[in-house]
Amino acid sequence: MNVQWRKSTRSSGVNDEDCVELRRLASGAGVGVRDSKDPDGGHLALSVVQFAGLVEQIKGRPER
Repeated sequence: MNVQWRKSTRSSGVNDEDCVELRRLASGAGVGVRDSKDPDGGHLALSVVQFAGLVEQIKGRPER
């Protein structure tokens, strides 16, 4: 199964320098997070609970 990485809908486009990409990992394995500027540099694997916690932390920060 070829799973595609997807960029945030808040990304300003192809040249956005502050962007991450996400993908669902194998069934039950969680979410992969990678730097869109370095797609071959590996990814961070988070459980669904860890990813939800990360999203909540990001939502709590003021925008820059």
